[in-house]
Formats: sequence, C-alpha cells, structure tokens
Amino acid sequence: MAGKRPGITEKDFKPRVALGADHGGYLLKNELLARLPGQYDILDLGAHKYDPDDDYPDFAEAVAQAVASSRAQRGILVCGSGVGACITANKVPGVRSCLCHDTYSAHQGVEHDDMNVLCLGARVIGVELAMELVIAFLNAHFSKEERYHCRLKKMLAIEKRALRRQSDDSN
Repeated sequence: MAGKRPGITEKDFKPRVALGADHGGYLLKNELLARLPGQYDILDLGAHKYDPDDDYPDFAEAVAQAVASSRAQRGILVCGSGVGACITANKVPGVRSCLCHDTYSAHQGVEHDDMNVLCLGARVIGVELAMELVIAFLNAHFSKEERYHCRLKKMLAIEKRALRRQSDDSN
C-alpha cells in the first residue's frame, strides 16, 4: 500500500486503515476492530457508541476523507446494507469505494480497479464472511498490468472532468 507515513521505517510500517460505521454497522465494526491482525494501524472513526439516530453519511465522509487525504491507505465502512455508505464515500474525490459481499470482488476490486474503500452490509453478511472480505481487501495490491493503469487513468479523468464542470457551474 502506498502512502507511508514520514519517520516510519519500512520494517516498522503498518498500513493505516480507517474504519467507520453507523448504528446499523456498529456491532460488526467493533467485531472487526477486535479481530483485525496487529499488522494494521486502525484509525477508528466511529461510531464509538451505539446511537440509533446517527447517520451513515457522517461516518462515510470521515473514512473517505481519511483515505483521500492519505491519512489512511485504505478504508472500511459498515452500515446496514453497505449501499448508503458506498454511495456517500464515492462522492469524495479520490475515493473508489465498492460494496462487496464476496471475496473475489473484495480482492479483484483492488487488483483491477484500485479500490481503496471497502463497504460492508452488517444486515447482509455475518462476521466470519466480513473478516474474510476485509483480509482479502487488505492483502490485495493494484495490478502492475498496463491495462488496469490505463483504466484507472480513464476513471480519474472522468472524475476530474466532473469536478471541473461543478466548478464551472458554480462560477
């Protein structure tokens, strides 16, 4: 994972993973937090207590901003279905968030599409599958093959054009 922190040697580097969930994903997020191997530096962005009135956009934005700003190399979001968190995270430029409920998509999304935020639905999958997905996601690396880099460049160009249009529209 790119984006190593200054002052940390290669030997001591632990990839930072931003983790967040609303009330729908609160229990699963805490279970993942307890089970994640010590090889990761976890940035827990909440929820820190169960609140049935909290909103997934708040946590999704926090995780997405942490990844987009390189405070974290990857992000994991958990809400009831995973859909709302995924949609919200993808509003932040530089974030490529995907909802995954199978291990193939969890690693292939990184390998082929440079996915940097994994979204999970706590009301859709159980903790064991969630752990498998998280490990597949975190252990995957973006492919060195030119075709995937070309596709990523095209995706980034689309994002840049959309941002430019938004900027032009606001002027």
